[in-house]
Amino acid sequence: MPGQLKEVRNRIRSVQSIQQITKAMKMVSAAKLRRAQDAILQMRPYAQKLQEMLQNIVSNSTGDSDMSLADQRPAEKVLLIVITSDRGLCGAYNMNLIKLAKQTIREKYQDQFNKGNVTMMPIGKKGYDHFTRHNFKVNKGYRDLFLNLSFEDVQKASAEVMKDFLDKQYDVVEIIYSQFKNAVTQIFQVERFLPIPKITPEPQVAGSHHSDEKKLKADFIFEPDEITLITELMPKILNTQFFKAMLDANASEHGARMSSMDKASDNADELLRSYRISYNRARQAAITTELTEIVSGAAALEG
Repeated sequence: MPGQLKEVRNRIRSVQSIQQITKAMKMVSAAKLRRAQDAILQMRPYAQKLQEMLQNIVSNSTGDSDMSLADQRPAEKVLLIVITSDRGLCGAYNMNLIKLAKQTIREKYQDQFNKGNVTMMPIGKKGYDHFTRHNFKVNKGYRDLFLNLSFEDVQKASAEVMKDFLDKQYDVVEIIYSQFKNAVTQIFQVERFLPIPKITPEPQVAGSHHSDEKKLKADFIFEPDEITLITELMPKILNTQFFKAMLDANASEHGARMSSMDKASDNADELLRSYRISYNRARQAAITTELTEIVSGAAALEG
C-alpha cells in the first residue's frame, strides 16, 4: 500500500509539472497570436482586392498584353506549395494540411503523380520531414521561411516559382495552407497561384441576364498603358498573394497551438482530479488497515 501511494504521488507531481508547461505555452502562443492576427487582418482586404482586380484584368484582356503568367497549359507538371509549421504541439494542424495535399493529388493529379511529375514545395519543417520521409519529390529550397518571416524572403520564393512557371518547369502551381478565421477555427484550403485564374461567370438565372456579363466585362482605365502596368503589377500582386498565405498560416499555427495547449491544461486538471481521488482512497484504505491491525492487536493482548 505505501508503494501504491508513492506511485500516485509521483504521477500527481508529474502531471502538475506538465500542466505548468502547457499553461506557459498557451500564454506564449496567445501573445504571438495577437501579433500574427493583427498582421493578417490588416493585410487580407488589401490582398484580396488586388487579387480580384488581377483576375478581372486577366479575364478582360484583349490579347495585346503579355499574359504569360496566366497562360493556361495542360497540367502535365504540377507544383504544390504546402505551408505547415516548424514546431509541433498544435493538435492536428499539420496532419490536416498534409492530408489535404494528398487528397488534392488523388482527386486532381493522380496521373501526373504516377509519372513523377508532382513536386512538393513544403514550407515548414513538419511538412518537409513528412514528404521527405515518404519519398515524395521535394523542392527543398524554402522550408525555413518561418525562421524569419518577412516579405523580402517570401518574395524570393514567389519570384522563383514564377520563373519556373515561365520556363515551363511547372504548368500548374497551387498553394495549400490554412486560412485563419479565429483562434479555434482554421479553414484548410487549396488556392490556385499559377496560372492566374480567370473570372468565370455563373450560370444565368431567369430575370438576371447581363449581370454576370457586366461583371466580367468591367473594364479599367489604364495610366500608363495596359502593357506597362500589367508587366509591373502582376508579379507584385502575386507576391502579395503568397505573403498573405504565409501570414494566414502563421496566425493559424499559433491559434491551433493555443487551443491545443488550453485543452491539454484542461485534460491535466481532469487527470489530477482522478489521481487525487485514487490517492485519497488508497490513503483511507491504508489508515483503515492500520486501525484494524491496532484494534486486533489490542483485542489479542486483552484476551
